[in-house]
Amino acid sequence: MTALPKNIDHPCYHDDDSARIVLETIFWPYGPTCPTCGKIDTVSVLGGKSMGPGWYWCAECRDKFTVRVGSVLERSHIPLHKWMLGFRLYASSKKGFSAHQLMRTIGLGSYRSAWFMAHRIREAMDGSTDHDDGPLGGDGKIVEADETYIGTAKRAEWTLVNGTGWVRTKRAEKMKVMTLVERGGRARSIKAEELTSDAARAFLVVNASRKSHLHTDEASIYKQVGREYARHESVNHSADEYARRGRDGIKITTNTVEGYFSIFKRGMIGVYQHCFEKHLSR
Repeated sequence: MTALPKNIDHPCYHDDDSARIVLETIFWPYGPTCPTCGKIDTVSVLGGKSMGPGWYWCAECRDKFTVRVGSVLERSHIPLHKWMLGFRLYASSKKGFSAHQLMRTIGLGSYRSAWFMAHRIREAMDGSTDHDDGPLGGDGKIVEADETYIGTAKRAEWTLVNGTGWVRTKRAEKMKVMTLVERGGRARSIKAEELTSDAARAFLVVNASRKSHLHTDEASIYKQVGREYARHESVNHSADEYARRGRDGIKITTNTVEGYFSIFKRGMIGVYQHCFEKHLSR
């Protein structure tokens, strides 16, 4: 599949007709394709000044369409060249890109348009397939597991007991995140209610193949479930141990998942600044 042009001076980022041609090349590498029936040989150019460029007609479905139809660009009045700029900005911004920043950068008329556009771009970037839904790791592969806290601690709740004194009934805690990273591959995160051995096992056995080598830090929550994997190795962060070589020469570390958290947190703090608990899973 053809990629987006790397040069920001490319006409597709400044002109609608050029943007349409590039999108048609990306979406239809073998020629205009009907988004309904998927046929190519029944499609013809739909001319006429009233239609404008980029319209096609499918004789099989007896319907007209453009390159927008069937994609995240459908039913959008935002110019195509601004969509191209949006795709470029989100694909090249490692730590994320806010809707407000998108509105300012490409000159959208309202935050509502930017919010709409940002959500659609993120949906298009998901790229999940049936293969991606399977467990991480596998025979001989390494899966790193770790947990982190994010956000600000909620205010603790206190209760008056028998009119004699106040007792804290709920601790002030940050939001908890558990993450698995397949070294050199995919990552998967969940918002965790508790960081316990049972919670760790429930997450691991569903999302990581037991044939994998599991690498963690010294946290006790991984000790029991680690026995279910081909091998469980850990590094002792409290003793300033962050990486070492195993007896077979494999590097034992959790630096990959730590790097994942580093990028994630910088995006949350620097771009989004605040996230309600109900939205964290997104």
